[in-house]
Amino acid sequence: MKSLKTIITILSIALVTISCSSDDGTDGTDGINGVDGQQGATGPAGETGTANVIYSPWINAPAGTPETIDATSGLSTSIDVPELSSDILSKGTILVYMLYAGDTYTLPYTSTAGGYANTVTAISRVKKIKIFRFKHAADGTTVGLPSSLAWRYILIPGGVAAATSKAAKTDYSKMSYQEVCKHFNIQP
Repeated sequence: MKSLKTIITILSIALVTISCSSDDGTDGTDGINGVDGQQGATGPAGETGTANVIYSPWINAPAGTPETIDATSGLSTSIDVPELSSDILSKGTILVYMLYAGDTYTLPYTSTAGGYANTVTAISRVKKIKIFRFKHAADGTTVGLPSSLAWRYILIPGGVAAATSKAAKTDYSKMSYQEVCKHFNIQP
């Protein structure tokens, strides 16, 4: 008898469940929307983007010609830099690189090319970068500045001033050429 009651109960539940359908009622009206939550706090500022960074292809300049700068004799040549503005000169960063025999050198670059200690440096002004090579010995001779050397510049406009003096500004001149290219997504 007990088993019969259990079977009848299970069949009754199954019959009621199967008999129900969602088609027999009409949908009610939607309720009123709730009030929006409060605005969250503003997050910290992100890193300065690299969209404004300007860089050149590798450029060959004319061979250097004799020039004296600040009582130092050497050879100089210039490359045109139409994007180099007074704003970039005063607030930005200007990086110049030399390509020689497949190797890249950051300017200023000091070597013993030609058997004498000498330096190749860049002097920036509006719309131009002058390349100047001078020997460290004041003997009246110079080390060549041939047109076969290639040059590349990277101009990094100044961003917004830091809110506190404790904020560290990246010193790109301390980075290698490869690090700068990676940082700004520039094809070396």
